[in-house]
Amino acid sequence: MRRKDREMSREYGLSVIDRSAFGTLSVNDPKHPDLPYSIPLSIVRREDELFFHSARGGNKFEILQNSPKARIVFVDRVQVPDLFSDEELRELAEQGQLRDFVSKVFTTEFSSAIVSGRVEEIDHEENPEKFNFAMRAICEKYTPDKMDFFEAALDFSRKRLAVFSLKIDSITAKRKRFDASGTEMKWQRSE
Repeated sequence: MRRKDREMSREYGLSVIDRSAFGTLSVNDPKHPDLPYSIPLSIVRREDELFFHSARGGNKFEILQNSPKARIVFVDRVQVPDLFSDEELRELAEQGQLRDFVSKVFTTEFSSAIVSGRVEEIDHEENPEKFNFAMRAICEKYTPDKMDFFEAALDFSRKRLAVFSLKIDSITAKRKRFDASGTEMKWQRSE
């Protein structure tokens, strides 16, 4: 990582995964070796394993059948900082203080995590417990208020669903964030 001052801990990276609405999976596409195949997915984490689901057909399903090595990128808490009033910005511009003007205004705050590992399918017949565990975890994250209907939905969808896991081999995390005084919080500093 080039910006070591923004590097965050493994635990922070795991929290980014847990907070993120989705992650973008990237793998090699054998049909198009000059282009990566990337797709946003609804992903849930349990310990050091990520779970997501798919239809049992289509390009994504075919590519993932070969247990490819993959990366998944998660980003959350993305926002443009609002550190200065318009009047303060005019003063900075008039005084030629372009460093603060550019680095604290024309930027974004964010938290991100990048995970690497190998994707494996969880077969609903060979490993029904893990298949059900993964689908329950996904539904608890994305539809927690509908869990009374989970079993019926799973029974209806089971044969149409493919469920995949990725065990985390490596994870990196990064953050850019300003504190209340407008100072960037570097070197894993908290407020």
